[in-house]
Amino acid sequence: MSDTKIRIQDDLYEAVNGEWLKTAVIPEDRPTAGGFAELDQNVEKLMMADFRALAEGSKTTDIPEMKYAVALYKKVLDSERRNREGIAPALPLLDRIRAFKTVEDLNAAAPELLPMEFDLPLRMGVEADMADATRNAFVVLGPDLILPDTTYYAEDNESGKQLLALYADMAAKVLAYTPLTEEEQKQALADTLAFDALVAKKVKSQLEWSEYYKCHNPMPVDEVAELVAPFDIKGLLQALYGEKAPDTLIVYDPKAIREMKDYFSEENFGLYRNWAYVKTLLKATPYLSEELATLGKTYSRALLGVAVDPSLEKQAYQAASELYAEPVGVYYGRSYFGEEAKKDAVELVKKIIETYKLRIRKNGFLAESTKEQAIRKLSTIEIKMGYPDEIKEIWSKQVFDENESLLSIMLRLTEIRAKDVLEKLLKPVDRTEWLMPGHMVNACYNPSANDITFPAAILQKPFYSLQQSVSENLGGIGAVIGHEISHAFDNNGANFDEFGNLKNWWTEEDFKAFQGLTQDMIRQFDGIEFHGGKVNGELTVSENIADNGGMGVTLEIMHTLPEADYQAYFMNWARVWCRKAKEEYIQLLLANDVHSPNVLRANMQPRNFPEWYEAFGVTETDGMYLPPEKRISIW
Repeated sequence: MSDTKIRIQDDLYEAVNGEWLKTAVIPEDRPTAGGFAELDQNVEKLMMADFRALAEGSKTTDIPEMKYAVALYKKVLDSERRNREGIAPALPLLDRIRAFKTVEDLNAAAPELLPMEFDLPLRMGVEADMADATRNAFVVLGPDLILPDTTYYAEDNESGKQLLALYADMAAKVLAYTPLTEEEQKQALADTLAFDALVAKKVKSQLEWSEYYKCHNPMPVDEVAELVAPFDIKGLLQALYGEKAPDTLIVYDPKAIREMKDYFSEENFGLYRNWAYVKTLLKATPYLSEELATLGKTYSRALLGVAVDPSLEKQAYQAASELYAEPVGVYYGRSYFGEEAKKDAVELVKKIIETYKLRIRKNGFLAESTKEQAIRKLSTIEIKMGYPDEIKEIWSKQVFDENESLLSIMLRLTEIRAKDVLEKLLKPVDRTEWLMPGHMVNACYNPSANDITFPAAILQKPFYSLQQSVSENLGGIGAVIGHEISHAFDNNGANFDEFGNLKNWWTEEDFKAFQGLTQDMIRQFDGIEFHGGKVNGELTVSENIADNGGMGVTLEIMHTLPEADYQAYFMNWARVWCRKAKEEYIQLLLANDVHSPNVLRANMQPRNFPEWYEAFGVTETDGMYLPPEKRISIW
C-alpha cells in the first residue's frame, strides 16, 4: 500500500512503504521486518512445520540426508537433558585448554584442534587460489575480534566501550559456572580483554576487508613460519598433509601475520590461553543448558537489538538447517520451487546477460579490446538457479551418535565439515559447489568461479512471481540478477578474468576511467547522514556499483517491452528494499555493512537514470531530483 501523504517525487521509499512502516512490528527475536526478512520468516515457518511433521513421522522425504537433519532437530529440542547436564559437556575441552602450560603444548594439540574450529592464534583454511581458480590454496589470517570491527576500539568510540563492558559482564557470569576459582575467573576475563586489545591493533578493518581482491598475498611457508613463531605452522601443516604440505601460503591479512609476535609470544602465552578458554566457553553455551544458552547470547542480542532468543523449536530448526544446509535447501527447492518458475527465471538471467553485453558494446569509456574481454566474461558466467541437482557426498558423512551430548555432536559435525574443507587443498576446485542453499533468501556472485547463485527462496513476491507483471519482476528479481552480474565488474570483481583468476584484463586508460567512476560513486553516497551517523561511501562502493548496474541493465530491457510500466518498475524496486529495523542493528550495519542502508538503496539509484524523471515527472523542485552532471551510470 502506498503512502498518499508523501509524494513519490520527493521520497520513493516512503511513498511506497510508508503506510506499512507505520504499523509493522519487528518480531522480538529478529532485528528486522519486511523485504528479505519477511520472506525469510515465511520460509522459516513453512520449514518448521515440515520438520515438525518429519520428526513426528506424519511426513516423509526421499532425501536420505534429511534424516540426519531431523535427528539433530530432535536433539536440540531435548532441553531437559541439556538442563540436566549443565556445563558438564564443555568441561573436558575447557580442562584441556587449562592444561596447556607452554606453546609447545598448544602446537602438539593444534592439528586436532584446527578442525574443531578452535581459536588458535591465527585463523587458517582452504580457499580457491585467486591467481589460479582451478586449484585450492592454504590461507592464513589473524584471529577474530570481540567487537564488530577495529574502529570500535578507538578511544572516542563510546559504542565500543559499552559493548565491551556488556561482553565482559556476560563472560564473567558464564565463567561463574566453571570450576575456576573466583580469582581465576577474574584473571581469565582480564587476559581475554587484554589479548583482544592487542589483536585489534593488528588485524584488518571492515573497510580493508571490503577490498577482497587484496587478500591475495602469496608468501613462502618458511617466511610465514618465522613470522608466526613460536606457533609451529610448519608442524601443523606436516601433521595435516605430510609430504604434500604446501610450500606457499596465501596471507589474507599481511599485517596480522607480519606483526603476530606483538600479540602472541612465549611471554604472553597465558593471555592467549585464557582468551582461548573464554572464547571456547562462550561458543559452547548455545549447546549447553537453556540458562547458559540464554546468558551466552547476551552480547549478540545487544548487537542486533533483539529482546529475546528464538523459541526452542526455532533454534532446533535453525541448527538443523545450518548444519545440513544443502540437503535442507534441496528439500525446500524440490517441495516448493516449481520447474516453470525455474525455467522462467533462468531465461530472465540469460536475457539480462545478453542485454549487459549490448550495454558493454555501447559503453563510452572502454576500448574495443576491453569490451571484448568483458563480453567474454559475461558469456562464461555460470547460472545456479533454485537448488543443486545433486547433494554433495560430504552431507551423507555428517553422521553422529544420538546418545552423545548436543555439544559433542556439534563439535563432531564441525570437525567433519572442517576436515572436508582442509582436504580440498589436495583436490582441484569443485565449481559445481553452491555458496548458498535453496532455502536462503539471498543471492550472490562468486568472483573465483564467475558464477551467480539465486536460491529458490528469493524467487517469491515481491522479487519475483509468475503472477506479477514483467515490469514488476524486472524492478524486483531482475534488478537483483543485474546486481549480481554487476559484481563481476565492481571495484573487486573487475580484477578477475572470465575464469575467476586475479588478472588485469583492462587497458591502463580504461581502468583509470573506471576508477574515476568508482570515485564518483563513492562521493555520491559518502557522508550522507543516517540515524546519527554517516554512510561510508568507500565501504559500500562495490554494492552501490552493483545496484547501479542492476538498474541500468533492467531499464534497458524495459525499453524493449511494449507493455513497459516504468512506475510499476520503480515502485517494486522500492518495495524490495522495504525494511524496518531495530536501532542497534541499524547502527551495526551503518558501521560494518558493505551495503548502503535500504532506504538509500531504494532512493539513490533511480535518480541516476532518465527513466525515473520521465516515469513520475520529477523536476528540479522535487526531493528525488539529481542534476544531470551528478548522475552516474557505469555499466
